[in-house]
Amino acid sequence: MSVGEFELIRHFFDRPELQPSRSDVLGIGDDCALLSVPQGRQLAQSLDTLVSGVHFPEQCDPFLLGYRALATNISDLAAMGAEPHSFTLGLTLPESDSDWLQAFSDGLVALAQPSGLALIGGDTTRGPLTISIQVQGLVPTGQALLRSGASAGDLVYVSGSLGDAAGALPAVLEGLYPHRCDDDSVSYLLERYYKPSPRVKLGQWLATHGATAALDISDGLLGDLGHILKASGVGAELNLEQLPLSPQLLSVAGLSKAQGYALGGGDDYELCFTWPAEKTLALPEEIRAECSVTCIGRIMDTAGIYDASTGLPLSAAAYRHF
Repeated sequence: MSVGEFELIRHFFDRPELQPSRSDVLGIGDDCALLSVPQGRQLAQSLDTLVSGVHFPEQCDPFLLGYRALATNISDLAAMGAEPHSFTLGLTLPESDSDWLQAFSDGLVALAQPSGLALIGGDTTRGPLTISIQVQGLVPTGQALLRSGASAGDLVYVSGSLGDAAGALPAVLEGLYPHRCDDDSVSYLLERYYKPSPRVKLGQWLATHGATAALDISDGLLGDLGHILKASGVGAELNLEQLPLSPQLLSVAGLSKAQGYALGGGDDYELCFTWPAEKTLALPEEIRAECSVTCIGRIMDTAGIYDASTGLPLSAAAYRHF
């Protein structure tokens, strides 16, 4: 069933689960949203646009699409060490189908509520399916994690496991979903692709306990680590045997291909960060229960990224998404 623009906004997006719970925010209902930045905090903002057929399959489960679209943006907040605050949504639709909109909205709610994010505004229009989400977060003044702070001698860490989303891509292209897949390993990889886990608590802890640089891995480890190296004016060597690879990815792809996915694949939305070698990384139990962190290399003065075992350079070509 088709619905009009204002009915669409009121019914699917101006819903209690997405409304602000904070008294310092004015959300949907006026020409602009209003929000106050508490003293001693900075506002972190990030905008991502996802286009059908480029960033996700044209026929995609709308619930998973809503969840994934918001997760990829929250991951940017995590990379800066920011506390999620609110988001706006720009939605371009080929048609206003009620069933699709309900499922998409439910996908947003499924992640927005536990993340503490409120939907405070946006726009809808007609055209090829395109989703633009801008997220806002709060970070203590002067403590945001940047890409430019890495120094020679720092250790390079990553969270979680790498390559899972890229390993899922053949199944994604076949139109498979986690709950419809009989292969447990493939189902796990699909879950990692469609429902990435933004490492918000890890990012906040790193920002206040001494990490020197960070970003989220959206375009592949080599490409994204290259952004840290360029901004910091340094290089890195990686221990490929230390790459955290899930048993499911190894089962589906084998070691060589799994390493390739981990290095050059994208859409994992894990954190890559640098940490002073002389300082013990002692994560609290609450964070260790949510995700692992693995040391995979170190920062050095020489520009580029190198294989620690051979000394040979590694290609830093970024992943090009779907």
